[in-house]
Amino acid sequence: MAEFSKDTKIGELIDQFPESAPILMEIGMHCLGCPASLEEAAMVHGIDCGLLVEKINAAAKAMGK
Repeated sequence: MAEFSKDTKIGELIDQFPESAPILMEIGMHCLGCPASLEEAAMVHGIDCGLLVEKINAAAKAMGK
């Protein structure tokens, strides 16, 4: 199972776990091909990166990814 971190690039995340797209979209991250890391994107969008990473990893775990 993949474990995503604040350093994971958004493009890598989408490649490895495409089911994460709705999670990103619902918080306003619509540029799914962005070369930024989750940490950089969270900062730009004014959201807590730690909570975002936790949510993504929980969803991946629930889906057996």
